[in-house]
Amino acid sequence: MKKPLRKDLEPVAASFIVKELVEPHFDPNWHFHPHYQLFLVEEGTGTRFIGDSIQPFGPGDLVFLGPNLPHLWRSDQPYFDRNSGLITKGIVVYFMSDFLGSEFLNKPEMAPLRQLLAYARQGLEWTGKTRHRAETALQQLREQPVGFTRVLHLLALLDELAHAPDYRFLSSAGYSNSAKPGETDRMQVVHDYVLGHFADEISLETVADLAGMTASAFCRYFKSRANKTFSDFVSEVRIGHACKLLMKGDLSVTQVSYESGFRTLSNFNRQFRHITRQTPSGYRRTYRAM
Repeated sequence: MKKPLRKDLEPVAASFIVKELVEPHFDPNWHFHPHYQLFLVEEGTGTRFIGDSIQPFGPGDLVFLGPNLPHLWRSDQPYFDRNSGLITKGIVVYFMSDFLGSEFLNKPEMAPLRQLLAYARQGLEWTGKTRHRAETALQQLREQPVGFTRVLHLLALLDELAHAPDYRFLSSAGYSNSAKPGETDRMQVVHDYVLGHFADEISLETVADLAGMTASAFCRYFKSRANKTFSDFVSEVRIGHACKLLMKGDLSVTQVSYESGFRTLSNFNRQFRHITRQTPSGYRRTYRAM
């Protein structure tokens, strides 16, 4: 993955920012910033990278990120085709930890919100009824003018998320952002190469050469930056693509396996179960039942 870029937002007078995103594709840069970020995908599909987590995304995807947690919503390749007619849409809220004053979160009543903000440092996503209610709340928040009522709407939404049980962590507890200002963009090259070639045979030597390193040095470097081996990263990208194909439902499991870059069905089934804790057919049934 690319060395995450620090992203600075334009200063505003309000205590938090609400933006509607409407673009051919989401920001393709692997980046981080000092703000908390609540993001809802309204339209678009692709692969979501949060810290060391790799998951497919689609409409309704709801994620809350803590400060300086690297992230990327990588739109599927057709969205980068200027003639596709495809578009992505989303609602994003940015705020700092002291957006209502340095002492606000220290009040006893704010304990659930403090916990939510602490959990967000690993990245959180919600499913089920909570996600649907939050989607409606964010759409209403988008229409609110800057003022006291809008602050109340955001606090009400954060309070609901803080008490909702249907969440899960995204990045692992041991993940940390190890980006250093002096690093080159070698991880961007690796990231782009894997996303463009995951359906093919990927040679470690080829990727290491792209990064300007020996194979052994690259393996050590990649694991220190991504908190996983390069082989695990490739497998997770492939399984993320397989999940999207299984959601669509028009290919057999065998076809999904080969379309996702696996040469044998047995290896695909083994890797899929290891990463998702389900079989491919079980994953498809679970998605259809949602």
